[in-house]
Amino acid sequence: MGIKDDAVEIRAQGWRTLAALHGLIEAALARALGAHAELSVVEYTVLDALSRQDGWHMRMQQLARATALSPSATTRLVTRLEDRGLLTRILCIDDRRGIYTELTPAGRTLLDDAEPVHAATLERVLAEARESAELAPLVEALHTLPDRLVRPSAGQSAR
Repeated sequence: MGIKDDAVEIRAQGWRTLAALHGLIEAALARALGAHAELSVVEYTVLDALSRQDGWHMRMQQLARATALSPSATTRLVTRLEDRGLLTRILCIDDRRGIYTELTPAGRTLLDDAEPVHAATLERVLAEARESAELAPLVEALHTLPDRLVRPSAGQSAR
């Protein structure tokens, strides 16, 4: 293997490690949120994203980006959550073609109930992953990432 091949393999190994950690987190969150709040991980992500917005609402395309879903998958998901009374859709006053998705009080209540479960599960899985020689460096990097985003080092800009 040449130097370029080594660099490709290092990036590929990094990607596999990231995918492994993501899989562990996703599976644990799916079990915990499903058992406690009857929410999938992506449903929790939608409620959480909306709760972080002023007025608890977002345009559908913003929500699709926040959840990394296609527009059609986002529409289906919002419909399911709307049927459960957790979200509602509102026409945009400024642009009649625009539709906002808004968190309902019931959605906020369910999210408030699910947040501690989400946080505890994430903390537990990351602590377990820290015990793995392969995953430990990535877990450590995750713990320092917020500091890097808030206080970029010299020559870097916050993204």
